[in-house]
Amino acid sequence: MTSIELQKIGKRFDSTIALDAINLEIAKGELIFLLGPSGCGKSTLLRIIAGLLPPTSGRVIFDGRDVTALGTEQRNAVMCFQNYALWPHMTVRQNVGFGLSIRSNQRDALGARVDEVLRLVQIEQLAERKPNALSGGQQQRTALARALAVEPRYLLLDEPLSNLDAKLRLEMRGEIRRLCKAGGYTTIYVTHDQKEALSIADRIVVLNAGRIIQTGTPAELYDKPRSSFLAEFIGQTNLVKGTVESETAGALSIRTAFGMLRAAASGKFPSSVILSIRPERIRILSPASAKSADANHLAGKIRQTTFLGEIAEHSVEIGGQCLSVTTSPPMLQAGTDVLLEIDPADCVVLSE
Repeated sequence: MTSIELQKIGKRFDSTIALDAINLEIAKGELIFLLGPSGCGKSTLLRIIAGLLPPTSGRVIFDGRDVTALGTEQRNAVMCFQNYALWPHMTVRQNVGFGLSIRSNQRDALGARVDEVLRLVQIEQLAERKPNALSGGQQQRTALARALAVEPRYLLLDEPLSNLDAKLRLEMRGEIRRLCKAGGYTTIYVTHDQKEALSIADRIVVLNAGRIIQTGTPAELYDKPRSSFLAEFIGQTNLVKGTVESETAGALSIRTAFGMLRAAASGKFPSSVILSIRPERIRILSPASAKSADANHLAGKIRQTTFLGEIAEHSVEIGGQCLSVTTSPPMLQAGTDVLLEIDPADCVVLSE
């Protein structure tokens, strides 16, 4: 069942086109991410969905009802802002109950609902503290609790974790997904953090220059990007230019600066293509390793290796150019001769 539908949403600021004919359907209870570089239009789109900003063109449909002209208070959509916007003179309990007190005059029910959401976000022991006595993660939970207290049908999150340190962001990712799924909220989450989107989204919508570039599950976007922009934007990749030489048995033979590479692809492609090869999909073989007869093999030399904790990143020179390869440690010495193995299925063919 479609919960939110956007029909040809456009937004102009004077002569600047912020959004260009956005079409999107979001299912009931779906946790969907709007992802893209700064200035791509993702926050503008979220504010249009919330009713905080009118579109220049197009329609916003909630559960089959046109809400384009309605204010945010008539949409039952609650937005959680990047800066949390907590009242400094109020306690956690008062902040969480503020929106609810405006909507309801049943004080007994209000108190019970506040207690319920405080338990849900696991800050009931902080109820009498004020925001300046809370950590960043506790303030984030308070802002979420305030949004959830009014039992919204739609939850809109605008980069809610951007003010937290790396460890807290990791902790809160799982918490946000748990809360959204437990409550059955249709949730739209704006971020520029790819790992955040990949780790908790049901589906990701990638925008660039006001347009949707591609929509899909995290795995679909990572493994099957349709453009070099997306391949490079989500995660790390090697973009290798090449020329299609032939096609046999569902594989393309492509001439590149690194030599001939086979890619598991079929269909019509232009003669000039780009291969996206993820660094972690490239294997560095030891002298004793068995080689796969179906894989691509490239002989190269380690030029640089960098220790990054759980992984080591290597720059491997082949024919005067370098490929990035990531493996588990240990490090490899510069100047070491290596043999790389790449499955044809991991050479993603892009036409741009």
